[in-house]
Amino acid sequence: MTEGKRQNLYVYSGGFLTQSRVRRIVSLAGYDIKLGKPGPDDLVGVWGQSPKAPRGEAVAAHTESPIVRIEDAFLRSVLTGRDGDPAIGLHIDRSGVHFDPSVPSDLEQILLENPLDDTVLLNRARAGIDAMKAAHLSKYNAFDPATPAPEPGYVVVIDQTRKDASVKASGADMNTFREMLFFAQTEHPGARIIIKTHPETQAGHRGGYFDASNEDERTTLFDAPISPWVLFEGAIAVYAVTSQMGFEAILAGHKPVVFGQPFYMGWGLTDDRKPLARRQRNLTRAQLFAAAMILYPVWYDPYHDRQCSFEEVVATMAALTRAWREDHKGWVAAGMRPWKWRIMNQMFGQYERTLFRSEANAPATAKAKDRPMMAWASRRHDLPEDDEKPILIEDGFLRSRGLGADLVVPLSLVCDDVGIYYDATGPSRLEHLINASEGLTDGARARANNLIARVTDARLSKYNVGQGDVFPDLPKGRRILVPGQVEDDASIRMGTTDISDNRSLLQAARDANPAAVIIYKPHPDVEALLRKGHVADADQIADVVLRDADPIAALDHVDEVWTMTSLLGFEALLRGKKVTCLGNPFYAGWGLTDDRAMPIARRTARPDLAALVHATLIAYPRYFDPVTRMPCPVEVVVDRLENGDLPAPSWANRALARAHRRRTKWRLKQG
Repeated sequence: MTEGKRQNLYVYSGGFLTQSRVRRIVSLAGYDIKLGKPGPDDLVGVWGQSPKAPRGEAVAAHTESPIVRIEDAFLRSVLTGRDGDPAIGLHIDRSGVHFDPSVPSDLEQILLENPLDDTVLLNRARAGIDAMKAAHLSKYNAFDPATPAPEPGYVVVIDQTRKDASVKASGADMNTFREMLFFAQTEHPGARIIIKTHPETQAGHRGGYFDASNEDERTTLFDAPISPWVLFEGAIAVYAVTSQMGFEAILAGHKPVVFGQPFYMGWGLTDDRKPLARRQRNLTRAQLFAAAMILYPVWYDPYHDRQCSFEEVVATMAALTRAWREDHKGWVAAGMRPWKWRIMNQMFGQYERTLFRSEANAPATAKAKDRPMMAWASRRHDLPEDDEKPILIEDGFLRSRGLGADLVVPLSLVCDDVGIYYDATGPSRLEHLINASEGLTDGARARANNLIARVTDARLSKYNVGQGDVFPDLPKGRRILVPGQVEDDASIRMGTTDISDNRSLLQAARDANPAAVIIYKPHPDVEALLRKGHVADADQIADVVLRDADPIAALDHVDEVWTMTSLLGFEALLRGKKVTCLGNPFYAGWGLTDDRAMPIARRTARPDLAALVHATLIAYPRYFDPVTRMPCPVEVVVDRLENGDLPAPSWANRALARAHRRRTKWRLKQG
């Protein structure tokens, strides 16, 4: 299509009108969907080679209009389309359709003619393969990566749905599938044969070509919802007709045996039992991936309603898929305060509504309903000791624009099945992630570095309540920022030993640095008289006491940070500042900080900053977009915080927050 020129696309299938996501992606690609008779410069749109495609084909033949064939992209959704999940991308093909070898499609022309030798493109492709493997992404993603595969050493035979258009286009039928199974059995006489059923067959939507009658002493139907990456890891061979899983098998390192003529055969990466003469070019996995996943599709960003890159789509699908995998059974929440119920249901109840119970009743409900149980980390000790350990929930590190003490809803929460990040007395899921982060892929490292740049450029912090660039003049010299904390905070109780209050921290910084300019910044909740931690003589120890100051602006004006366990130490690391820790926050003990507390032997890795950030801001938290009310990647939350694109709190929330402030201040006065 000519850049900037829109074209009319006449359609004759109701799906183009009723499926809003399809209609929107087509529009963003430059086409205006129309009904009626196409004119001389118009196009006819059909869905692949669906049963309704002949309607459009007949009109196109009569009016001599070019046909545009539209299909789902190879990374589609969490659930299947028949389950109502919209596609995240489309193939909009002016030449043919990728699964029909009778006419070269746009994808095949890319594979035949594009040099596919651009270093940046191929690096993106390799990173894309790594990202899909790390997140266990496939076309459909309603499976648990923890689902085990059979004992290694088996052959995978991939089934498909009966009368699938791609099977028909390759001239295949039931006999082709029988032939494939026969060759798999005879070419691997001593191996077990695993027949992998299609997700739509598993869901009961459409039958496949194999059923229980094909099983014998060494051939088994496998209909468990399993990650293809896990399944292929233990396979010694893979057989396919036209299934997209054959493409995924290539990405996983196999050379599948192919009995049809799908887009991925004929490039030297498959054992082709039905060769296609015009495909004589040998490609690498990265080249095949670059064409099929980066150059060919039109990808959609649902958070900003625009076209986007493959990398953005992978991040989106990883967030959506994580939500399904963790939430589809539903949750039982123990002892959650009522004001949190709405946001907890938004973040965790999109598939099954969360059941809120008291600490005493939650364990029994979780067992009866066969649901996982969650509890706010600070209230875990209120649960009965002899019950199953809950998933612990806590605010994330890019939380909101406003304080949690003001009941501002969070944009991120962490879910920890091991411990909780601020409790240095035991391991946490974050600690495990950091320990495993030294093998970070190039793509993951690039994403983390981009995130660091975005967070620092946008001057973001956990609460984002500062005063911007307004900042007092500071004395000259070596400046050390000492951030105050809430003294009864769990991170202080569980992450400190000798130094565990603000005054002791401030005095330790002064004693160790007598000639430095010591700058003390009280915690926002303490300044608001909502929590404990006031230092009455702070101005006698420190050179400057910053009140109501932007913590990020403060970092701009100092050389170092001395802290117990404050998140400001992590935010200082992001900005290249030296950080001295007198406690054991999650970011200490990895070689990135000057640690003055007793070291934690469990922390053995020596990650760089990018690896620490990937674990802390990408892999560990879950994020929620308040605009679309969808799970989202961290980058979307950064956009919302940077641009102020956040819904205003409701009047009920504001009234509740005022009452909460008054009650908290009264309790503090009572001691």
